[in-house]
Amino acid sequence: MKMWVPAVAVWGTTAPSHSITAIMVTDDQRTIVTGSQEGQICLWDLSSDLKISSKEILFGHTASVTCLAKARE
Repeated sequence: MKMWVPAVAVWGTTAPSHSITAIMVTDDQRTIVTGSQEGQICLWDLSSDLKISSKEILFGHTASVTCLAKARE
């Protein structure tokens, strides 16, 4: 049985290049999620004064991320 484990990388104050093809804001409006042409998904913190800072980047897709959706509870 093969197990698939997605890779997660966290970076410092500067995010890698990321050609955004999809964007979503969480219900609490504290996190922005972006998908990229390079197949990455990035998470960004959004502060109350509208400053955006990079948080995490998720790798694993082999094609562009062209749509993002949130799961229902």
